[in-house]
Amino acid sequence: MLKSLYVRNFALIDEVQLDLAAGLNILTGETGAGKSILIGALGLIIGERASTDLVRQGADKAIVEGVFDVRDNEYVRAVLAREGYDCNDELIVRREVTVRGTSRAFVNDSPASLALLKDLGDHLVDLHGQHEHQMLLRAETHVAFLDAAAGLEEKVKRYAGAHAGVVESFEALRELRMRETQLRERQEFHRFQLGEIDAVAPRDGEDVEIQNELKILENAERIVGLITELSNILSEGENNVYDRLNEAQGCLDQLAGFDQTFNEYSEECGSALVSINEIAKQLGHYADRIEFSPSRVEELRTRLYALSGLRKKFGGTLAAVLEYRAKIVEELDLAGNFDERIAAIESELQERRTAAGKLAAELSKLRTAAARTIESSVETMLRTLGIDKARFVIGMRRRESDAGSAAAVLVERKYVVSAPTGIDVIEFMISTNVGEEPKPLAKVASGGEISRVMLALKSILAQGSRLPMLVFDEIDTGISGRIASKVGAAMQRLGERHQIIAITHLPQIAATSHQHFVVEKGERDGRTLTTVRALDADEHTREVAKLMSGEKITESSLRMARELIGG
Repeated sequence: MLKSLYVRNFALIDEVQLDLAAGLNILTGETGAGKSILIGALGLIIGERASTDLVRQGADKAIVEGVFDVRDNEYVRAVLAREGYDCNDELIVRREVTVRGTSRAFVNDSPASLALLKDLGDHLVDLHGQHEHQMLLRAETHVAFLDAAAGLEEKVKRYAGAHAGVVESFEALRELRMRETQLRERQEFHRFQLGEIDAVAPRDGEDVEIQNELKILENAERIVGLITELSNILSEGENNVYDRLNEAQGCLDQLAGFDQTFNEYSEECGSALVSINEIAKQLGHYADRIEFSPSRVEELRTRLYALSGLRKKFGGTLAAVLEYRAKIVEELDLAGNFDERIAAIESELQERRTAAGKLAAELSKLRTAAARTIESSVETMLRTLGIDKARFVIGMRRRESDAGSAAAVLVERKYVVSAPTGIDVIEFMISTNVGEEPKPLAKVASGGEISRVMLALKSILAQGSRLPMLVFDEIDTGISGRIASKVGAAMQRLGERHQIIAITHLPQIAATSHQHFVVEKGERDGRTLTTVRALDADEHTREVAKLMSGEKITESSLRMARELIGG
């Protein structure tokens, strides 16, 4: 559960601290006071996108911090431990957004990624926004509702992997068939190019080796001359370095007889003599190996010219030439074995379609069973919410396909259209009047009915959910009076199992709260400001009365408020 929410410099909020109750927390206030701003602040710490527009004008950054009790949330504790964060009974999540557009996140005072916030948030809060009613009107969202209510998410993920394999094999087969004609047409040209390359038979880096050898051969006379000159300097000429160092060592040896300090210098001079002797020896060996050969120079130049021709034609480097050769060899091999390759991929595709179809059929069977249970539960819940004659139906159907579709899987030897979610086309349908057949929600349900269907679904989802917290922004859309009382009672019951934050304009719902906050908009120092107050019992009564009678609270409205709260 969320123990507290701290917000500073966020939109119209200067600074607010909310200490929340374990059950039903209600937010009320005038339209435009800023109630949804608080929901937006909560969304920020569960990984929703940030914007510089959120920073209060005149401030450098906005800060939102939530303290969650996670002692019973095994998933969150496991993620924290895995990621190396301090893990105790409390989780502190903070998000900062600056006017420069940067955003930083912290988990238990250590930097965290937005992905981590979203992962944690998905297992802490179910945030029902103002637009989720509209989502319920879109049939494509219904499969997710059903799977969540039935606890089938892991099976859907498993199937989605199999479905991806089907699409991968289908695309590979389609690409291979598209390439077949092209490759067959280019076969002769590729054979000609392969012949050109193999006639030269280059080795990677061979051109550099040749250039190095040519450099030596073409400058052989100059190199031999320099070696001769260097040999004279080091060891062969008059007053050469070796002889002079020998004399120096003799002097150092004599000096060492007077002072041992010179022993070290004598040793260093001896090392220098050894080095000079080794250099002189290697110079001799190098000179002996140099043999200027005009025929060898011509041979190397001819070879380098041939290699240069390949480089210019096939990629600029010998490595590129060899890479291109490997590519055309592969394509020639493919062109010569197309039938076998196509047969292999066709077989793989069929195997994957069969395996995916088996998983899809199992998933469909589980959905069918779950749908009957959910239908009954929703109808029961809707009756408690004032739709006495409701019939709620989860429509499920499949669409046949053929082998030419990328999304086709095999179910009972028939091709069926599939999606990453399975083979079922699912749509929620409802009838609220006796004698009328259920029709799609979008066609028959009013705003108030949609709100109650949403609450019913959320209540059912919550029964099997480990999510400790539910957030409802404007759940009371389109309802009033007696129905509002039923909705309030339902939310109060839901609050016995889950922490709830709900925004409402209705006194019947506000009266059921365990903790009531009022959101107010005012001015301070010439600027608009949103504030939030937690109400005590007397203030709670007056606020409920105010929702009934407006700004002027009467004894009658107070009496009715007490009855609502007490009832």
